[in-house]
Amino acid sequence: MSAVDERAAGASAKAALAEAGRRRTFAVISHPDAGKSTLTEALALHARVIGQAGAVHGKAGRRGTVSDWMDIEKQRGISITSAALQFEYRDAVVNLLDTPGHSDFSEDTYRVLTAVDAAVMLVDAAKGLEAQTMKLFAVCRHRGIPVLTVINKWDRPGKDALELMDEIHERTGLTPTPLTWPVGTAGDFRGVLDRADGSYRRFTRTAGGATIAPEETLPAEAALAREGDAWQQAVEEVELLEASGQDHEQSLFLDGVTTPVLFASAVSNFGVGALLDTLVDLAPAPTGMPTADGAVRELTDPFSAFVFKVQAGMDTAHRDRLAFIRICSGVFERGMVVTHARTGRPFATKYAQHVFGRDRESIDVAYPGDVVGLVNANALGVGDTLYGEQPVQFPPLTTFAPEHFAVCRGRDAAKHKQFRKGIAQLDSEGVVQVLTSDRRGDGAPVLAVVGPMQFEVATHRMEHEFGAPVDLDRLPYSLALRTDEASAPGILAAARNAEILRRGDGELLAVFPDKWGLRVLQQNKPELLLEPLVAAQL
Repeated sequence: MSAVDERAAGASAKAALAEAGRRRTFAVISHPDAGKSTLTEALALHARVIGQAGAVHGKAGRRGTVSDWMDIEKQRGISITSAALQFEYRDAVVNLLDTPGHSDFSEDTYRVLTAVDAAVMLVDAAKGLEAQTMKLFAVCRHRGIPVLTVINKWDRPGKDALELMDEIHERTGLTPTPLTWPVGTAGDFRGVLDRADGSYRRFTRTAGGATIAPEETLPAEAALAREGDAWQQAVEEVELLEASGQDHEQSLFLDGVTTPVLFASAVSNFGVGALLDTLVDLAPAPTGMPTADGAVRELTDPFSAFVFKVQAGMDTAHRDRLAFIRICSGVFERGMVVTHARTGRPFATKYAQHVFGRDRESIDVAYPGDVVGLVNANALGVGDTLYGEQPVQFPPLTTFAPEHFAVCRGRDAAKHKQFRKGIAQLDSEGVVQVLTSDRRGDGAPVLAVVGPMQFEVATHRMEHEFGAPVDLDRLPYSLALRTDEASAPGILAAARNAEILRRGDGELLAVFPDKWGLRVLQQNKPELLLEPLVAAQL
């Protein structure tokens, strides 16, 4: 390397390290209907990215959310695709990844969690910790992702605040360390006591909650005079927290021992500004990324990234294919030619964008922690690695255990080409897992999904994006385990209702109708390979 090249490389490494220190990349996790997409819009509003916040169910005087852009999302009032939003706030650059909340699309959320450095766990004040929240929290814990908790919908009737703290501790094992404490019971949200200085942040409701809620900061004496018993109760409850040692300590938060807690109402934009400030102050910046061979790709190493999401059909005029990448090291520059690790072929990054819903903005440069959308990325699949001068391979993304299966057949034999193209597209995006078998042939693949609503998305997209309407015939299977060529004949011979299917990556799966037949097989034939997949319900 020449002296000029060495200086350029040194400058690039220095820029990557400095800019990575400004990045805060996080996702919001929650059970459906906890207010996740509404919170995403409220954060964007506070960061001045959008002029008016939307609600998932747009009502008179308030538009729908930008992040939920698919027709089926708008019809159902749910998020089923991931959205990425970047904005500057204070001296930081925030990368916010919105994810599907519905449990049927949890595999997409799992993949997104590989691309973040922190998570915001959104809890409904009335319902507490629900099933999907706990499932996603388990993934965060497994990956060592620090979790910040927001108690949402405090403007509606709900549980007692101290009761919620006990529930968080008992069910997650984390010690909650509230940074703010509500003044007024759930359903009577007046503001919060800021534990950092003992002041009172009083909120004023705005029309429909579509604009930033004005805040007024009062000292404790003025708060007592204004709120009376409500303020006094908040003070006494905070004293209980202090007595039990529930105070924030940054090292314990980063180590996954504690979770800072904030109280908010996303739909009214109460407490959203405090969440942004907390993310900038407490959430970790990107660090080196583990590689497939057990090493670490440092931030200052040459450019590298991995694909965690592929989405097609976002631009209906062009039918383009967008690959979301998380930058792990070095500096990304639009137009640079990188290497696709899986194929060894060059990949040109001519069209690089930030994407939020259908809104796009071209970018010229990005740094570790950033999420970039690469347009027309037909060669890229979920889990692929890209790198610059120095080869690297990141670990493959986990594929989760499907629980629902259906044979897919095209309605019109004349559209066989569109059918095959659409099935391949959905498989590469991770919308469904596509399985084949000698019994059925390539013309009747088996679609395997975590939740049945994924079937609706697949059939909707096959008809409207690829012009190939399909029919699905549900199969009786509910369990899938990994097996191999040697065990397959034995499984079919010993388990009357089992079937062997092959995934696109070559993996063999043995599928069963229920756990009882599986257990009998495992007891009678323990030598057969039957390995559970991640998130399997056995």
